[in-house]
Amino acid sequence: MSSATIVLNSSNIVNTENNTFVYKFPNSVQFPNHQIALQSVSMYYSWENINNTTLNNSSLGISYYSNNALITTKIVFPNGLYEVTDLNNYFQFWSIENGLYLIDDVGNYVYFFEIMVNPTYYAIQINTYPIPTSLPPDYTAPSNWIGFYTSTYNPQLTILSNFNNLIGFPANFQTPLNPSSYTGLGNSTEEETYSVLSSDFGLTPNVQPNSNILFSISNINNKYANPSSIIYSLTPAVAIGAQIIEKPPQFSYNRLLAGTYNEIRLQLLGYDMKPLTILDKNIVILLSIRDVKEDINILSGK
Repeated sequence: MSSATIVLNSSNIVNTENNTFVYKFPNSVQFPNHQIALQSVSMYYSWENINNTTLNNSSLGISYYSNNALITTKIVFPNGLYEVTDLNNYFQFWSIENGLYLIDDVGNYVYFFEIMVNPTYYAIQINTYPIPTSLPPDYTAPSNWIGFYTSTYNPQLTILSNFNNLIGFPANFQTPLNPSSYTGLGNSTEEETYSVLSSDFGLTPNVQPNSNILFSISNINNKYANPSSIIYSLTPAVAIGAQIIEKPPQFSYNRLLAGTYNEIRLQLLGYDMKPLTILDKNIVILLSIRDVKEDINILSGK
């Protein structure tokens, strides 16, 4: 069967989010009986899973005492692509910036809350630790230390809406300030260390809300898709940051709307049908266009 190949790469990207490609034909072309399909994709797994604007999932609440006053504020993650270890690294960065840590006798930084993967339970685990009422022996307080409170307590995390979906917790769930008297879900030790799993709530973490990319072309009418412009769905089978090479074993052709074309526009969409923010613009997409009437004539011997 006769077909033509169109190559889209970084030179065809028309916006800073790297999600919209425009291929301009050298001259206007007519497509009276043509179909189009995705031929191959080469790109990096680099679309954000935390974004304050498009996903509205970049913050959670935290409460702690500073100079005997209860402070309630937010930890706001910069837009980006995070794994759970990256979330915890930012927790530590935030703690250093805000004086919510101590330094032990060998120079290790001691933090009072953390997040981690618990593979045994296929869950995300949150731990909070008691802040002492005075400096432990051989410990050092940083220059911006929040100060000691009159009684032991744990930092309180509030899992805000949308961020909660990433880690599999109910919206607005709060870890306790006083774990020893807490009667909700989670476990406390005699030292008042508090631990809770996302599986305690029967929920599953979804660290990447956009687990696949939808390829949308404005010039088609796929009556079986909603929206009708979708021609392909790509699910990455590589680690975050790794290269994705996708070659469909069989092309799924969609009919181009009959007409005269100056350009073809392709967008990369997320689960909500909104354009994704792609961090790495090193992308190569091959599209295949075929003339259906010509192919029929070839097969029939005309």
